[in-house]
Amino acid sequence: MSKIMPFIVIIERRARDVKTWLALMWLLLLAFVLALPVNAQPVSERSRNKVARDMDSELSTTRAPREKWARDVRGVRHVQAIVVSDSADPEMRDLRAQVLRLGGSVHAVHAAMHAITIQIPAQRLNALSQRDDVVSITPNRTLHRTLSTLESISGALTTRGRSYSGPTSYTGVDGSGVGIAVLDSGIMKSHRAFDGTWGTRVKRNVTMLNTNLANWTTGVDASTSLAPGSLALNSYEAAVNNDYAATLDGYGHGTHVASVAAGRGFGFYAAPDHTGIAPGADIYDVKVLNDAGIGTLSDALEGMQWVIYHAREYNIRVINLSLAAQSTQSWFYDPLCVAARSATAAGITVVVAAGNFGKAATGKEVFGAVSSPGNDPSVITVGAVNYKGTVARQDDSVAMFSSRGPTRGGYVDAAGVRRVDNLIKPDLVAPGNKVLGAASTTGAGSWNNLASWFYNDLIAPTNSGQYYYETVMMMSGTSIAAPAVAGAAALLLQANPGLTPPMVKAILQYTAQPLPGASLAHQGAGLLNIDGALALARAIRPDVSSAIAAGTLSAGANLLAAGQVMPARTSSVNGSAFNWSRIVFLGGNRVLSGDALFTKYQPIWDPRITWASGRVRLRQPAYWGATLLTPGNTFVKSFSDTVPANQSLVTAGVVNATSLTGATSLTGKTGLFIPTPTLSSWLVSGSGTVLGSGVVISEGIVISEGVVISEGLVISEGLVISEGLVISEGLVISEGVVISESGVPLINYDTSKATTGEN
Repeated sequence: MSKIMPFIVIIERRARDVKTWLALMWLLLLAFVLALPVNAQPVSERSRNKVARDMDSELSTTRAPREKWARDVRGVRHVQAIVVSDSADPEMRDLRAQVLRLGGSVHAVHAAMHAITIQIPAQRLNALSQRDDVVSITPNRTLHRTLSTLESISGALTTRGRSYSGPTSYTGVDGSGVGIAVLDSGIMKSHRAFDGTWGTRVKRNVTMLNTNLANWTTGVDASTSLAPGSLALNSYEAAVNNDYAATLDGYGHGTHVASVAAGRGFGFYAAPDHTGIAPGADIYDVKVLNDAGIGTLSDALEGMQWVIYHAREYNIRVINLSLAAQSTQSWFYDPLCVAARSATAAGITVVVAAGNFGKAATGKEVFGAVSSPGNDPSVITVGAVNYKGTVARQDDSVAMFSSRGPTRGGYVDAAGVRRVDNLIKPDLVAPGNKVLGAASTTGAGSWNNLASWFYNDLIAPTNSGQYYYETVMMMSGTSIAAPAVAGAAALLLQANPGLTPPMVKAILQYTAQPLPGASLAHQGAGLLNIDGALALARAIRPDVSSAIAAGTLSAGANLLAAGQVMPARTSSVNGSAFNWSRIVFLGGNRVLSGDALFTKYQPIWDPRITWASGRVRLRQPAYWGATLLTPGNTFVKSFSDTVPANQSLVTAGVVNATSLTGATSLTGKTGLFIPTPTLSSWLVSGSGTVLGSGVVISEGIVISEGVVISEGLVISEGLVISEGLVISEGLVISEGVVISESGVPLINYDTSKATTGEN
């Protein structure tokens, strides 16, 4: 007993300590509750998941606001935010009224995204998030920019593509008749890179730089219904018209991006030929970034809405987004992702820069820093390749600055656990290092800001005689790789106008060339191969899009055009022959393959359907009715987002290659880190599991053929830590800004080569 007594004393003392500790915790909790403002409410798990995590920093009024989207108005902390809704009312009238009742303002209605830009007292956010029709609340973040050897290296000049017939005309595909919208810092339309047969190919210059959001006025609902032919629409179009601005692109990023997608350099300049990928395409300049390469999330959404509204009127089939916002939110809630899915559902192929965040400030390689909206499953997310200054493809490598996958946006489940999307990105890569293109000048004839700031790195290396309206510069970054793919999409749509956005994406992936030494996380399916993509696009029937809209295509129907067969799965570019990757990403983190993807109709080619993270959604556009001047089904009014009917997504005969990749391991080079050439070689040799009954959904959940949620390429967090892998928990941009991805330094990342290029 004497031996046991010391232990009893210790236990009694510890019990008293525990009781004291518990009592202290209860007192602290009570003090915290009593200290809460009277209008503050505990945030429920469901509503907390709706509010972006970066809003937490500005909910306290004990210090001055740090973010541009927060301000103290008459002593009350206000925030500007984007609210995404699933209200059955496309005008969201009750939601807007609630914002006013809570002491806020509605600054803009984004019908195409079913969202509104609001200003509201910070302590009222929780009350707003409790509404059943609120899907997510995101701060009105600032946007930033992302930043002809190009023709030759991409495969545009093979016999399947085009050849020159003169300075302004081409024999073969050049994008003629296809519109590309460039959301960026503006486009200098007088630059000779954009000359066409009958004047400039820049058909419109509009600006979305919104000054109304700066006045922080409360109690205002500035929403406007833009009915075709209405006075409100005419007033709105007059307000955004930027056709006659003295300086259209003071920053210089947008002009260069547009020239990579669709510029003409042949026969004009003393510099080497720097013609873009689709030199016959029409260009639509939608200015969402200012002369420092910065804008707001609300302005980017307005720009997306303008394009969606006018897409059928102007035949805009492609959008290029060489800009970035932070991506801590899941693709399901992120407003830019919602906007991208709306554009896709309307039949527009959305091409996005992956981001320039592949290298940490410490010099280590970073995974998981793909920016928004590149983290959305519906878009084509593009990484950058260093082509080493040659047209040969064998020596190309993924640029160190190019963002790696997987996506790291996520959400908090009912148990309070954060669930990460882990979608496979990028989708493919394209030349994005030291690419020559047009350089804008100001109305006074001076260099743009980027050229002025980085003259020795961007202008001097061109070794060019610089002439007004013909000025050129070199730029780098995934923001330069993205427009190369946007131009390629325009070529495919010229060759086959019936392709849908998911088909364009799948064709570009399936025909890509895997680069040695790079994994799915680095390069996706591989390097852009326009030669092969055109061959496959021409083999497919040209009425797929219209047949889907009419509901006349059933799963498994013949997809080949009359008299066509699948082309050889090889290409030869600049004397080098290679096999196509035969890789397509579907479902967010599934790898599928096989000719059946293109010989049989796959319901996932419906652009209104999104499949990722085990969920399937149907985003359906609604159009304004006909008027005296316009037919019906021309102008999008709004979108609905629902669970699709039970159906097949992928048919029998498609090859499931996900199981070939194995569990994700960095050291083992498996799963997400498997070398793309290795996986491709297995598929070429016939490996993979042929699906016997396809992939089907029930109540919006994928349920069949073993291609289920658990089989995706999901990273084990413990595995990542044990392997010493540097992985981002979602890209966080300083001050929540939307940025042009080239030229903007970011804390914790080495982006120095993302503008000037690497050796």
